[in-house]
Amino acid sequence: GVQLQGPLFDTMVAHYVLQPELRHNMDYLAEIYLNYQTIHIEELIGPKGKNQGNMRDLPPASVYEYACEDADVTLKLKNKLEKELDENNVRKLFEEIEMPLIPVLAYMERNGVRIDTEALKETSRHFTLRMKQIEEEVYQLAGTEFNIASPKQAGEVLFDRLKIVEKAKKTKTGQYVTSEEVLESLRGKHEIVGKILEHRGLKKLLGTYIDALPLLINKETGKIHTSFNQTVTATGRLSSSNPNLQNIPIRNEDGKEIRKAFIPDDGCEFFSADYSQIELRIMAHLSGDANMIEAFKEGDDIHAATAAKVYKISIDKVTREQRSKAKTANFGIIYGISVFGLAERMNVDRKEAKELIDGYFETYPQIKEYMDKSIDLARGQGYIETIFGRKRYLPDINSRNSVVRGYAERNAINAPIQGSAADIIKVAMVRIYQRFQSESIKSKMILQVHDELNFSVLPEEKEKVQKIVIEEMENAYRMQVPLRADCGWGSNWLEAH
Repeated sequence: GVQLQGPLFDTMVAHYVLQPELRHNMDYLAEIYLNYQTIHIEELIGPKGKNQGNMRDLPPASVYEYACEDADVTLKLKNKLEKELDENNVRKLFEEIEMPLIPVLAYMERNGVRIDTEALKETSRHFTLRMKQIEEEVYQLAGTEFNIASPKQAGEVLFDRLKIVEKAKKTKTGQYVTSEEVLESLRGKHEIVGKILEHRGLKKLLGTYIDALPLLINKETGKIHTSFNQTVTATGRLSSSNPNLQNIPIRNEDGKEIRKAFIPDDGCEFFSADYSQIELRIMAHLSGDANMIEAFKEGDDIHAATAAKVYKISIDKVTREQRSKAKTANFGIIYGISVFGLAERMNVDRKEAKELIDGYFETYPQIKEYMDKSIDLARGQGYIETIFGRKRYLPDINSRNSVVRGYAERNAINAPIQGSAADIIKVAMVRIYQRFQSESIKSKMILQVHDELNFSVLPEEKEKVQKIVIEEMENAYRMQVPLRADCGWGSNWLEAH
């Protein structure tokens, strides 16, 4: 690898830290910071219909001239951006978290991850057969054959033919709405609905992952090299593409099949470590809520503890249903959910949802205070901050439109929490990477998904790797509650997680 001298400075990342919602490419930065009227590539090669010219279509020399035309653009930008990083108090975030992360992401992308193509072929066959079977059942229930994947045809069958509801929602063009949400809410009305959803789910998994992953394998390395994007999300989380690992469904059995196909290098084991309830822990820390802090310090199961407090019973008397309701409340409340939203999510009436929320705020009064304070703060200054000072601007917080404003208010509550979690795992990644280097660890960090890190580990390094990873994850930041990381081993990602 190339050894870079001195600290890195990436203009794109610098601007991302300053303005997470905007674009960060060079042309755009040069225009807004340096008043440059950048020559757009299209002007050099003429328009290409809707999809305008692409760098790759230029003869190599002209790309080079284009890039060098003003080699000091980068330097000029650096000087301006550096000043802004200082003015906005985000220089530390930039220098201590974002810049050291660049080599870590480059290393993960270069390492790549092995895919078990045989397992995927097996899953593909298995899912395709199931889709055929579901199709037959759906046609049986509908009394007619139609294209299940077509929203238009599905809508006509559900609402004209089977009339499963009195008044069905329509789009402006008069087509029935058959979105995921709409179908989920109609699940109980007719058994065909669940089958259509299942069919859709399988089709999506096949298209997005099962049949797509093998095509992404690099011929030379035999691995998939996902791209980790550092400047995409508004909250500070990483995103990834080709494949997008951040949205592999893990809740359901079918989604789990995909994880089974991610395997470690030859002779290695798959190791996965993830933060336990990191967002709720951050909520406890930021709000300083004594009851929630106590529950985490006691090491209680937080959802059972919440249920016990809300329903005023001892923790050993909590039923599964009560725990599940408390869990929905815990997560719903982090996202600033409304009584209506909670009632919908829990399939209970609004009265019960309101009682639950009232009970929740009675139990955790400082969380309510934190929520109100976050919204006030955002109203006053126009942005919120994470623990590490990452900003998220919320211009809609003072909007007259209650829907738009409500969205910004929920972000005011959630963005500091989700953003702080993102910051913390970035710190852990940097430290783990640095320790692997300084302690000459040959095992590799290969994937990051939200709150979890995954590794391909040599058998003789097992204990050492586990110790380093857990230590660095749990000590990435000191809060009023302990940070906990859980971990597991296996011969693939599913077994380890």
